[in-house]
Amino acid sequence: MPAGHAGGRPRARTTPTRAADARLRQGIPLLTGATVTELLGHARLSGVRVRHRDGRTAVLPCDTVVFTGDFVPDHELARRGGLTLDTGTLGPAVDGSLRTSRPGVFAVGSVLHPVESAATAAREGAHVAGAVLETLAGAEHPEGVPLSVGPPLRWIVPNRVTPAESGLPYILRTTAPLTRPLLQVTQDGRTLHRQRLARALPYRPLVLSARWTRLVDPEGGPVRVTLGDR
Repeated sequence: MPAGHAGGRPRARTTPTRAADARLRQGIPLLTGATVTELLGHARLSGVRVRHRDGRTAVLPCDTVVFTGDFVPDHELARRGGLTLDTGTLGPAVDGSLRTSRPGVFAVGSVLHPVESAATAAREGAHVAGAVLETLAGAEHPEGVPLSVGPPLRWIVPNRVTPAESGLPYILRTTAPLTRPLLQVTQDGRTLHRQRLARALPYRPLVLSARWTRLVDPEGGPVRVTLGDR
């Protein structure tokens, strides 16, 4: 029987509905808080040993194990092209108009960030069209200032910001579940924006309004998004 494994995490990375469907309708057990510690068998695989968070171990008979890594953007061309990559997303660093570090090169969709919906990619594609036309017409744009996040927030897109760019919402991810988190945007000790969210779950997009970008000092220091005091 197939089994799913959440890599030691306390919850599945899929949606609760899909996790329940796997367990109830398809009969696939999904283990959370468990780690594969040993592959068993001689000449061919016969099972795996898993260790639960409380120290208990168990052997699961099987003849195949599939290992997967974390989701990353489709950034091969960006990396080979020498574009500056964001340390959080591992995709190209972009400003609010989705310009990369190379003039005339833009990034949207799966090259920009890992595992977002087709609707997100379509929205970014529609948004970037205006900036592309402006660039073709010879317009110049400031480099902007870096934008980063503090833990448990994991990354943010776009990850550079200029005051003139305020149309595209910012997408964030968190590494931990949060109840009614308060996002706080600051620059050089100034609070630019505060926004309360209903909840935040790992591997689910969080959306931050871009209304605050007009307050950014283009000559100032990096902009930071952190969790504010409740």
